[in-house]
Amino acid sequence: MGRTQGMATLTLKNVPEELVRRLKEEAQQNRRSLNQETLARLEGSLARRQRDVEATITSLRRLHRTMADLPPIDDDFIDRAKAEGRL
Repeated sequence: MGRTQGMATLTLKNVPEELVRRLKEEAQQNRRSLNQETLARLEGSLARRQRDVEATITSLRRLHRTMADLPPIDDDFIDRAKAEGRL
């Protein structure tokens, strides 16, 4: 059986036994091999991270539009806020 193009081999060392046990249990429940379960979880983790970044950007853009009519925060504003005990 030849090697699949575009695939790498990854070896993990010093994996806690409890983590391996839990992964094996999850793999069995999901009817996957340990390798398939590990790959699915890695891919899912990275996909969530990408979605989180996109959701954060969308949220920040919405906040930016909401605050667009507010005056800028300058040194005078900060000094007044400090004097009023707000900072």
